[in-house]
Amino acid sequence: MPSTVLRLCYAFFSPKKVSHLETTRIYNGKNMPNLETSSKKLKVLHTAVDLFNINGFHNTGVDLIVKKSKIPKATFYNYFHSKERLVETCLTLQKSRLKEEVLAIVYSHRYPKTVDKIKEIVCLHVDVNSFYHLLFKAIFEIKQIYPRAYGMAVEYRKWLLRELFDLVFSLESRALKPDANMVLNLIDGLMLQTLSSNSLDERDMVLEWFLI
Repeated sequence: MPSTVLRLCYAFFSPKKVSHLETTRIYNGKNMPNLETSSKKLKVLHTAVDLFNINGFHNTGVDLIVKKSKIPKATFYNYFHSKERLVETCLTLQKSRLKEEVLAIVYSHRYPKTVDKIKEIVCLHVDVNSFYHLLFKAIFEIKQIYPRAYGMAVEYRKWLLRELFDLVFSLESRALKPDANMVLNLIDGLMLQTLSSNSLDERDMVLEWFLI
């Protein structure tokens, strides 16, 4: 079972509104001071994710995070103990939410063909506002300084590769059938292009050509 904080993380980052009653259920009747503390902790997480995405892991220090979060530095260390723990929590959150989104596509009946599911998964990842953005940056930036957090990003990519393999294997008969590694490389290449141009036009054009 996910921890209380992680479960509330899902609620906080979910596009769906969470009612007061649902929030109370998450906390199983815990008192309001605990709820208020966890709510502030989630806001710090949200702020940190935004800063890491914009500035990178190296250029986002604890001082900047506490300043933007409007909390004392002592409170930050009470919540997370270290920047490393904060990074791990942020990646855990992004990874969990992204897995939920991918599985929702995989098992959805909205898409008439398997190729449409693959396209939707690519689009889910290739977006500067996607949950994948932070995991993608982690691959390039934190291998040496935060190896455990880096391992979380690697684990997600291995998981995604397995999901893509199953989808590609079930593709309808095609003259040229891509493999799972090609799709993952496509995601990475398009993500780099999107980050450099801040445009999704090329993503959609390449997708139409690649998965025609």
